[in-house]
Amino acid sequence: MSNYLIYFLVAAGLFAFAALFALFGVYAERKISAYIQDRLGPTETGKFGTLQTFADILKMIQKELIIPAKADKWLFILAPVIIFVAVYMGFAAMPWGPGLAPSKINIGLYYVFAIISIETLGILMAGWGSNNKYSILGAMRSAAQIISYEIPAGFAIISAVMIAQSLDLQVISAQQGVASTETVKFFGFWDVTNIGGLLSWNIFRAPHLIIAFVIYFISSLAEANRAPFDIPEAESELVAGFHTEYSGLGFAFVFLAEYSMMFLVSMIGVILFLGAWNTPLPNMGALKLADWTTNIWWGIFWVAIKSLALVGVQMWIRWTLPRLRVDQLMNLCWKVLTPLAFACILISGVWRLWLM
Repeated sequence: MSNYLIYFLVAAGLFAFAALFALFGVYAERKISAYIQDRLGPTETGKFGTLQTFADILKMIQKELIIPAKADKWLFILAPVIIFVAVYMGFAAMPWGPGLAPSKINIGLYYVFAIISIETLGILMAGWGSNNKYSILGAMRSAAQIISYEIPAGFAIISAVMIAQSLDLQVISAQQGVASTETVKFFGFWDVTNIGGLLSWNIFRAPHLIIAFVIYFISSLAEANRAPFDIPEAESELVAGFHTEYSGLGFAFVFLAEYSMMFLVSMIGVILFLGAWNTPLPNMGALKLADWTTNIWWGIFWVAIKSLALVGVQMWIRWTLPRLRVDQLMNLCWKVLTPLAFACILISGVWRLWLM
């Protein structure tokens, strides 16, 4: 099999995963929101409404892609593609199991953080190209929000990288389980190198990484434009924000990018802080639970289940907390999260020196 065919199959597989996850995510969010609000959600199309999202996507594909008369045609058409591709390419460096990643990049974390930043460009193109006041306001809000929250998110990520001493996502993953080639200590005291399991995860290797994880998770909600940070879309005052003028496949790509981003930022959090593809089960004497539940197939299962759990929390938060005002959003970023994240970096430096 030629390399080009392999690359094509991997690319097609990632796209199929993104599309299927979006279908599952929309259905799950409808059911979760219905449960929280004490209602039923979709029930008519398919058993328990399971075919409702398939019906929605078929309807969306058949809709006409309308380009406003005074819009910038090329910016308007290219923006949804750039938004989706920026998120889609982020999956290229993500490890799904021991030795299992679409591509091997020794600075994978740097690549992922850089590539998803391009989403901001696509959102600005969508807002400006639409020639609509609601769209441009939504795009400007989104640019301010994403650029601002990348600061605390980046600091939180750096604090984990300083503990791991690597930007390679596979190396960071391997360090958090029985496959670790270096000594792993629970909170810096109890050696759990050969024990593995929950106690080897980064949030338990250094206690301040629990705070770093919370900072990263809050920032990831802003990165994905999820409530309570969904002010770029803000239906109550901006109709739908930067994608107000989009219909048909244009809107479908924007929607697909949002749900793909939800999974991607959750997966990054899992890899950096929650053990990646490693099992939460430890080795206990002759009972080698960690060894038995650590391989490629178990790795895919653990990464998926942990990431989906974080996606579930994102949905839970959306239907629980009200949207923040712009000033509240910026105050939280610059006055709370950024100083705390910077403190985590300083603690990581001291922690690493102490362990040496």
